[in-house]
Amino acid sequence: MDCCPPFTRRRDAAATRGAILDAALIRFAAESYDDVGMRDIARDVGVDAALVSRYFGSKEDLFVAVLDGCDNGSTLMSGDRATWGQRVARELVYERKPESKLRGMLIMLRSISSAKASELVQRSADERFHGPFAAWVGEPDGAVRARLAAGLIMGIAIGRELSGGFNMTTEQCELMCSRLAVTLQGFIDG
Repeated sequence: MDCCPPFTRRRDAAATRGAILDAALIRFAAESYDDVGMRDIARDVGVDAALVSRYFGSKEDLFVAVLDGCDNGSTLMSGDRATWGQRVARELVYERKPESKLRGMLIMLRSISSAKASELVQRSADERFHGPFAAWVGEPDGAVRARLAAGLIMGIAIGRELSGGFNMTTEQCELMCSRLAVTLQGFIDG
């Protein structure tokens, strides 16, 4: 007589949810919102599509959860405000973006072609980044200055990643960094 109950596989809801989010992040960074299906994500994780829906509801809800898990740029608002432009310029010119930040950027870029995804990205960016950044910049016209700074930062970051770096001499990089620092700081100081 067997005294032990039959073996049952332990379920780990948090791990499954995390695996679904990771798979969705990879899919949304690699393909447009409209081309990603819940079944694709479920297959990547090895679960049934119904389970993905049970955890996240709709594809829209899953996409929002992925956006919420991406870097929101809050580190931009940390540190000494007087040296902000210098810090950000140095990071833009000399530091490679971690893969997690690149995926978030790719998701935003790929979302432009989808009306629904674009709307979700805009709402998330306004709530999680642009609003807090504008408040941090402060009045007068904090929203304008924050948008200008964010646009310049994103443009330079995307340009760097697209070209694989700046392909400039050390002196040129230093010149770029110093000029960029002054410009960025000007947006903050008003």
